[in-house]
Amino acid sequence: MRLGRCQARSFGIGAGVTTVKRDLRTGRTYWLSRPMPRVPAKALRRDIETEVLIVGAGISGALIAEALSWRHQVTIVDRREPVSGSTPASTALIEYEIDTPLTELRRKIGREKADRAWQRSRLAVDALRARTNDLGIDCDLVPADSLYLSGDLLDADGIEKEFEARRSIGLETVFLKRAALKQRFGIARPAGLLAFEDMTADPRRMTSGYLRKALENGAALHAPTEITEIESHSRGHIAETKDGPTIRCRTIIFATGYEFPKFVPLKGHSIISTYALATKPQPRRLWPERCLIWEASDPYLYLRTTPDGRVICGGEDEDFSDAEKRDALIPKKIAAIERKLQRLLPQIDTTAEFAWAGAFGSSDTGLPMIGEVSGRKNCWAVLGFGGNGITYSRIAADIIRAALSGDEDPDAGLYSL
Repeated sequence: MRLGRCQARSFGIGAGVTTVKRDLRTGRTYWLSRPMPRVPAKALRRDIETEVLIVGAGISGALIAEALSWRHQVTIVDRREPVSGSTPASTALIEYEIDTPLTELRRKIGREKADRAWQRSRLAVDALRARTNDLGIDCDLVPADSLYLSGDLLDADGIEKEFEARRSIGLETVFLKRAALKQRFGIARPAGLLAFEDMTADPRRMTSGYLRKALENGAALHAPTEITEIESHSRGHIAETKDGPTIRCRTIIFATGYEFPKFVPLKGHSIISTYALATKPQPRRLWPERCLIWEASDPYLYLRTTPDGRVICGGEDEDFSDAEKRDALIPKKIAAIERKLQRLLPQIDTTAEFAWAGAFGSSDTGLPMIGEVSGRKNCWAVLGFGGNGITYSRIAADIIRAALSGDEDPDAGLYSL
């Protein structure tokens, strides 16, 4: 494939500023203590051409690369080593339930769109489970139900209305009053909703598994390779790298997580800071059914278990992204999470064996941004904002795969830039 020199346009502003750079995480995450299959990456030493260039070798880039590599020539680059950005900071609660309750999302974007967004998330979780199992990716993928507790956003009456809204669109949910919550889970809250067939995983091993499958399909991975400038032409793009070689491509996809491209509009979206811990193994102290637990609060506490019996718990979000300020608060925030977890589940030893902080994307609706950038043909951005990052990465892979195949995903408009 050759690219013409007509209608050239530069996307970057200068060397190294194609995307916003961030210190994405700090501390000792549980996932980095566990082995991960190696993902082979080669240095980029010469100019190359490819059909599709994916910038980012985290979970979004991995799922997109695997989905496209069956029919397209794919090259993946990352300015870090693969699977070393924000993915290791994920707590990997893979849920279809969107951060914004269905009742609230209906008020924000309308009933028809809100219902479609929730239903699409349900389909995405099912599809991710099926695909991961079919490919034989070993990432501790464990089915888990999800318990949503009343809080300062939704009281018991609000939880009941949310129950009715979900049931109205075919999402099977059980409404639990105080007595039932206490009897079944040992949790003292006014009300809760139990949803079904979510899951947990090791996010690093899931990402490495999908990257390795893409490489088996013929994809190429170059890391660390930093894109500094993008020049657009009528027939494609030329990506300049920090070390000199260029990459010519027909389509470029930015799957850079919270280091978003500077030319992408971010109205209604922001980067905040979040905190998490992992306890020591304590399988005999865990709550019944080991479901995922989260709250209808802002900020909310969210927790899961691991196959070796640990509790992973996160929360205490702050509305800023400054890494130095974020990191200074780690001891205070982890202590607060330990106290909140102790109040919720008194039988748990909440002492943090692992503790970390990281950047986290937030949006007014809880929905991500996925789409072709306005005015930049064949240039896509995937910004998985909200607490459903892995779920949204699967949706992004489906939308982009359809578009590059000449089709149109019926829900693409829900997430467009």
